[in-house]
Amino acid sequence: MRLTRLHDALQDRRHRGQKALAVLLDPDNLDEAGTRRILELTATHPVDYFFVGGSLVTTRHQAALIRLLKSTSSVPVVLFPSNSLHIDSQADGILLLSLISGRNPDFLIGQHVVAAPLLRESPLEILPTGYMLVDSGRQTTASYMSGTTPLPHDKPAIAACTAMAGEQLGLRLIYLDGGSGALHPISPAMIRAVRQAVEVPIVVGGGLNTVEKAHAALLAGADVIVVGNQIEHDPDFLGAVSQTVRAFNAVPSASLN
Repeated sequence: MRLTRLHDALQDRRHRGQKALAVLLDPDNLDEAGTRRILELTATHPVDYFFVGGSLVTTRHQAALIRLLKSTSSVPVVLFPSNSLHIDSQADGILLLSLISGRNPDFLIGQHVVAAPLLRESPLEILPTGYMLVDSGRQTTASYMSGTTPLPHDKPAIAACTAMAGEQLGLRLIYLDGGSGALHPISPAMIRAVRQAVEVPIVVGGGLNTVEKAHAALLAGADVIVVGNQIEHDPDFLGAVSQTVRAFNAVPSASLN
C-alpha cells in the first residue's frame, strides 16, 4: 500500500486549523539562477511545499529544476502537471488533477488513462485533486490550453456544488485556481462556500499578489495558498506572505473555520 504522508499531513493541518504555503515554480519561467534565488529565500522564509509545473512546460528544465530542489531543500516537491508528459519520479508527489470545472474529457479522465501505468510504477504519492478554474478577469493560459470555460467568479453556489461532487467522487483535494497571471483572486465568498460544502483540504491559487489577498483567502477557509508569479516580479513578497501564514497559524482562534 502506497504511503500517504503528504495527504495525511494536509489532513492533520486542516484538523488543527493550521494553514500552509506552496510556491509554484514554472520550469518555463525559471533558470538555475532563478531557482537558487528562490531556494535562498525559502531558507530564510519557510514554505511548506514546492509545486512544480505549468500550463505549457515547453522547456526541458523541469527535471533539472526538481533535481536541484531535492538536492538543496527538504521542502516536499509536488508535481502540478498539465499533461502526462510532465510526470517525474524525482518528485515526492503529484497533484493528479481532474478538471471538474470543465467538460473537456481529456482533462477529466483522458490524460489520466495515459498516465496510469507510469504512476503505478513510480514512487510518487498520488493526490487525486478536483481542479476548478475560476474566472479571474481575463483568459489565462490554463483556460485556453484546456479549452474550458472557467466558473463564474460571482457564483459561489456553483463552485460549492462542483466541489461537493468532486468529493463525492472520491477526490481528496479541491484546488480553486484563477490561473497564472490572474487579474483577480478567488473571492472569499467562493472559498467560504466551498469550505462549507466539503471536508477535504482546499488549495487556493491565482492572483494572490498582496498580503491582504493572501490573508483573506486563509480567513475564508483555504488550507493551502499558492503563490508564484508575484515572487518572480518581487522576491521580497515571499517573506511577507510566509510571515502572514506563520502569524495566522500562531493565533488558533483565527485559524479555525
